[in-house]
Parts: sequence; structure tokens; C-alpha cells
Amino acid sequence: MTPAVKAIVYTNVAVFVVTFIAQTFAGSSVLFDVFGLKPEAVFTRFYVWQFATYLFLHGNVTHILFNMLALWMFGVDLERRWGSRGFVKYYAITGVGAGMVTALVSRLPFDAMQQIYGVTTVGASGAIYGLLMAWALLFPSRQILFMFVFPLPARVAATLMGAMAFMGAVGSSNDSVAEATHLAGFVIGWLYLNGFSRLRLDFSYRLARWRMERVRRKFNVHKGGKDGWGNTIH
Repeated sequence: MTPAVKAIVYTNVAVFVVTFIAQTFAGSSVLFDVFGLKPEAVFTRFYVWQFATYLFLHGNVTHILFNMLALWMFGVDLERRWGSRGFVKYYAITGVGAGMVTALVSRLPFDAMQQIYGVTTVGASGAIYGLLMAWALLFPSRQILFMFVFPLPARVAATLMGAMAFMGAVGSSNDSVAEATHLAGFVIGWLYLNGFSRLRLDFSYRLARWRMERVRRKFNVHKGGKDGWGNTIH
């Protein structure tokens, strides 16, 4: 494993062991109450740290096993491409962003969304779906076993996973809690890689041109072109 992926995996496992011991031997769920993402606690008690801490809590062994497996599958290639700093930044943006979106949509006047308000969401799945989106964009033709059974190109598998998350998020069952977070991480990942980065590049280009024009005016430097007699000026 690459360094950042290894650090995230080890942190998740350590937190899982602590919460498992607390629940099994002390019968306490205080860690989930304080650090899991519960929109009601965010809006009424201002537990804003939950946007980040919920990523490191998992409900059971199967939950953490599949999340860490996906983190390893997709995260290693992404960290090698972006470097550890870029990878951690993207992981945090998609994970924390998915938590924020989950809290915001819980205030929408729809039954499927309002169920989220009083329910605690835990797990790294929001960030994992962001990694899936990035991996599919960077390596669209790579094969992946969809549902661990069907070999599909990464772009097709990611599209299906996104569609399933959307259908689950707009459904009327409590499963919409996790699916809304999955979908949010998926969409935020796409926006970050396609929308925000392009806007940032466009802003940087326009800012550079504005600064150049200001310097030209300051030192009375003319743009290249033709003067009134057809001569080239610089």
C-alpha cells in the first residue's frame, strides 16, 4: 500500500477496534453519538466535527472490510498518480463534502430526505465513491468485477454504481441515508475533477491576463500587431 492509503486504513482499523470494545464490553454507543454524522446534532448542538469524524467509524466487520478493500483497490493508483498530499486532499474533500451534503439534504421537504435528519451515518463510503469516480475518469478502460462477479470497464461500473446510489437516495426506505452520502461523494468527486478544476484554471488564466495588461499600461508597453502604416510593432 502507498503511505496515505496505509495511514487511512490503519486509522480506520484502530478506531473500529476501540468502538467494538466500547460497545461489546461497556455497552456504550457514545462514540457513535458524538462522532457519527447526525444532522440533528449538527444543526441543534453544532457538532460540526462530525462532518469529518464519521468517515472513521464503521458499524460492523463487513462494513469496514469492504470499505478498506475499496480504498486499497482505487486509492493506491490515485495516490501514485497525484502524490500523497493530493490524494489526501481529494479524499478529505469528497468525504467531508459528502457529509455536508447529507446534512443539507436532510432539511429538504421530502420524506426520503427527512428520514436522514435523526439518523446517524457512519463509514468512509462517501469518500470511497469519490475515489471510484476519480479512478473511473483516470482509468476508464480498466476492468473491474462489478459486484465481484461481472467484469466491466471502470467507466461502466462507475456509472452503474452512481445510478444505484441515485435510485437508493430518492427511495423511501432508511437505506436512503447511506445512499445519499454515496451519491454526494460521487457527484462531488466529478465536480472537483471536471468542474471546479476547470473554473480554477480559467480564473488563473484571466487573472494572469489582467495582471499582464496592468503592467503593460504601467510601463506604456504596446501589444504586438500592426501600426497605422502596416509596420509590425512589439
